[in-house]
Amino acid sequence: MKTYHFIVKGRVQGVGYRITTQLNAQRIGVKGVIKNLSNGDVEVFAQGEENIIENFKKYLKIGSIMSKVVSIEETILDREKFEEFQTKY
Repeated sequence: MKTYHFIVKGRVQGVGYRITTQLNAQRIGVKGVIKNLSNGDVEVFAQGEENIIENFKKYLKIGSIMSKVVSIEETILDREKFEEFQTKY
């Protein structure tokens, strides 16, 4: 299974972005992890069927009501399987 790696840039820390993303991921069946980076970006690893990931990318762009996503970098990796979607602190 492919693992999608995203770096989300913008106002995405301290605005509920991670929890909103986690809830959306769990709702649509995406597995993976999301965490804040020290430079103010958010890192996301996501696994799921291609059509589900395409839907998930829309949620990444929207974020939370207080966030403002400026850009998203995407890479596809081979990586271990995730069992659920988690927020890392």
